[in-house]
Amino acid sequence: MNPLGVLIVSDDTEFARAIVARWQTERHVPDITVLTSDLWTRGIPAGNSLVILGPVRGTDPQSLLASLNANSGLAIVYFAAEEREALAVRASHPGILSLAPQDGWTNTLVLIASEALRRIEAVSRAQRAERAALECHGQATLGRYMAEMRPSVSNALTSILGNADLLLLDPGRADGESREQIQTIHSMALRLHEIMQRFSSLSTELRIAEKESQGETPVSSHGLALRS
Repeated sequence: MNPLGVLIVSDDTEFARAIVARWQTERHVPDITVLTSDLWTRGIPAGNSLVILGPVRGTDPQSLLASLNANSGLAIVYFAAEEREALAVRASHPGILSLAPQDGWTNTLVLIASEALRRIEAVSRAQRAERAALECHGQATLGRYMAEMRPSVSNALTSILGNADLLLLDPGRADGESREQIQTIHSMALRLHEIMQRFSSLSTELRIAEKESQGETPVSSHGLALRS
């Protein structure tokens, strides 16, 4: 999985520099992109899951926040000029994390942003696991259907092989191109029969493995394997 990226949008170079410097002291540092408000065209560069909006000049922060907030699944942290503005942003955009200047603000901001990234990553893992589970469920359903239909398919193939053998054993019934077509039918039926035999063996192995897993060492009420 590619590392989650962070986009810092601010016209204050010291603001961006302070955040990057503080993040460098962490064990895990995300990919960080820094843009000024005039370079950012309201499009989030690919790979960025979190945006930190700092001091900007000549642009209404509220319009930037509204544009950012339209991106579903995007985490947003806004660094307000004062506490009153931070409260106003929290009221108008409940989904945006808003901070005001205070002692140790870089520590607070980086900790909050790091936690937001961890939550995004956790949600992404959960979604991937859910998709994998749905795919496995679909494959299991198909496997059960094939197992149920195997006897019927095997009977049909046996009938095809038997009739093809009878036609091939009697040269007077077919000759030339017809005989070649019957031989092709016979060969393809044999291939299908071999595939069904392998599928039958696999189903047996899976059933044995399932029984063995169910008969493993019991677990105590404390979740520890019991030892003899």
